[in-house]
Amino acid sequence: MAAERFAMFGPVAPDAWSQHAQSAEAAAVLERARLGLDRSPGAIPVIHTEGTLPGRGIREISSRAREDFPIILSMALAYRLTGDRVYAERTQHYLLAWAGTYRWSFNPIDETGFDTLIMATDLVDEALSAEARTIIDAFWRRLSTGYLTEMDGAPINATTNWQSHRIKLATLSAFRTDDPELISRARDAYRRHVTANILPDGSVHDFHERDAIHYVTYNLDPLMTAALAAHRHGEDWFSWRNASGSGAKDAVDWLLPYASGERSHEEFVNSRIKFDADRARVGQPGYAGTWDPAGAVNTLRLASLLSPEFCGPANVLQEATQRPLALWIDWLRRTSPSAVGC
Repeated sequence: MAAERFAMFGPVAPDAWSQHAQSAEAAAVLERARLGLDRSPGAIPVIHTEGTLPGRGIREISSRAREDFPIILSMALAYRLTGDRVYAERTQHYLLAWAGTYRWSFNPIDETGFDTLIMATDLVDEALSAEARTIIDAFWRRLSTGYLTEMDGAPINATTNWQSHRIKLATLSAFRTDDPELISRARDAYRRHVTANILPDGSVHDFHERDAIHYVTYNLDPLMTAALAAHRHGEDWFSWRNASGSGAKDAVDWLLPYASGERSHEEFVNSRIKFDADRARVGQPGYAGTWDPAGAVNTLRLASLLSPEFCGPANVLQEATQRPLALWIDWLRRTSPSAVGC
C-alpha cells in the first residue's frame, strides 16, 4: 500500500491487531465474517431508504442489500486480525460485486453506509489484485468526484446533515484515492459547511430545524468522520473554526450537557419537517419522547479520537449506557496509537 493511499485504516504495526486477536470482540467479528464466506453478495443498482417508512418495497429491498455492509467490514477486519487471505479474497469479491453493479445516485442519506466499504478497501488493500484495486478505486473516485461536484452546485439540504454525509463520503473516497485535488476540494467543502451549519453558540442548523438532538448527532458523526480521515493524514479539521468562532469541536461541547444527562430534551416537538411527524405517528423509535444520551456514544468516541479532552466524557457515557460502538470506531480505537489510554 502506498504510504498515503488510505481513507481511515492505514498501515499499522501488526501487534496493534494481534494483541486483540483473542478478545471477545475479535471472536464476534470472526463469527460475522464467516457468514460472508458462504453467501453471495447482495449488490443492487441503487439503494433508496431516504424519506420512506418501514414496510415499503424499495426500503426493504435496500435494507436487505445493505446487510452486506457489516459483513464486508467484518471480513476485512478478520483479515487484519488473522492474516488469512481467504477473508481478503472474499472481501475483494464483494467489493467488486458492488463496484460492478451499483450506480451512484448521490443521495447522501441513501449512500452514507458506503463509508464502511471504503474502510474495508483500506483493510485489505495489500491483498487486492492489481486489477481489482484499479476497479474498486475507480468506483471510489467516481463517488468523490460526484459528491464534490454536487457540492459545487446548489444541492438540496445544503446546510443540513445531508451536506455532512456528502462531505464524509467525498472526503473518505478522496483520501482513499490519494488525489491532492480531490482532498483540497473536500477540505474546502468541509469548511464551507462548518461556516453554514454551526452557529456562534455551537449549535447546529439541524437542531433548530428538527428540534431534535438525534439530528445533532446525525450531523456531527459524518462531519467528524471526515475530520478523522483528515486527522489520520496529519490535518486538523476538527479544531478549524468559522468566522463566528465556531467549529465541530464547539458543537461537541454544546452537546455534552445533553450527553451527560445534565440537560434533557423532548424530541421533534417543534420540528419543521412533516416526515418527522409521520415517523412518530407509525411508532418509529426515537421520533418522540425524551432523547436518550446513549445516542451520543459514537459521537463522543469519535470526538475522543480527534481530541483527548473528550476521552473522559466518552468513557463515562459508554460505561453508563453500555451502548456498543459502531464496529469501525471500536476497532480504530483499539488499533490507533493516538487512542491508547482513551
